[in-house]
Amino acid sequence: MMALIEALGAWSWVIFGLVLLGLEILAPGTFFLWFALSAMVVGAITLVVGPDNAVWVWQFQLVVFLILSLVTAVVGRRMMVRRGWDKSQNPTLNLRGAQLVGRTAILSDAISQGRGRAKIDDTIWQVSGPDMKQGSKIKVVGFEGGILEVEAAG
Repeated sequence: MMALIEALGAWSWVIFGLVLLGLEILAPGTFFLWFALSAMVVGAITLVVGPDNAVWVWQFQLVVFLILSLVTAVVGRRMMVRRGWDKSQNPTLNLRGAQLVGRTAILSDAISQGRGRAKIDDTIWQVSGPDMKQGSKIKVVGFEGGILEVEAAG
């Protein structure tokens, strides 16, 4: 493995950066992006300076990569937070129950002792709220633990 890295020289950093970019595509978030960027910078410096430079030995390249990775991760994270890029455009995308808050429905089973059922779209949901008879119009006001919290709709 070390012979391959030595044979590739500066290109090993560029290839490592591309592999990290590939991992970034497969993994959610922006975790590998900063490491990939750092590897590409070290590869570019190595191409300019030359891999046989007495000062730019592989150990020093590794230290520069680690420092650059830390700096780019911290700066990149701060930039993303400051610009709001860390926020989802649809924060309830995978929270189906939370998406239903504000919707109205008809009870398919009466709410008795605080529990009942309502059909919303193609799903029958467990609901909790004040006792109401079957067929009552309800409004979803909350969602917790897979159960919709409802109240009588006006």
